[in-house]
Amino acid sequence: MMWGIGSQKDVSVKRVQEEITMAEKPTCAECGKDAIGFQSFGCCFAYVCQDHANSLLLALKPGEKQSSGECYLERFGASEI
Repeated sequence: MMWGIGSQKDVSVKRVQEEITMAEKPTCAECGKDAIGFQSFGCCFAYVCQDHANSLLLALKPGEKQSSGECYLERFGASEI
């Protein structure tokens, strides 16, 4: 069976769209465990687990976000974990 250029292009486009829409569970940048949130302190940012989260992130309730200057913290909600 011969594949035409059009059919190959359609498959490639479909794969790219699938990759964009697929949601992966974020994992901790330090150890690979499931992340409980995202923390950013200026130029440093990472998904982190309970063990590696900053105390400011741990103080947030699930689903809560906090932003101040260059710092951004986001605690994932129960449905995101």
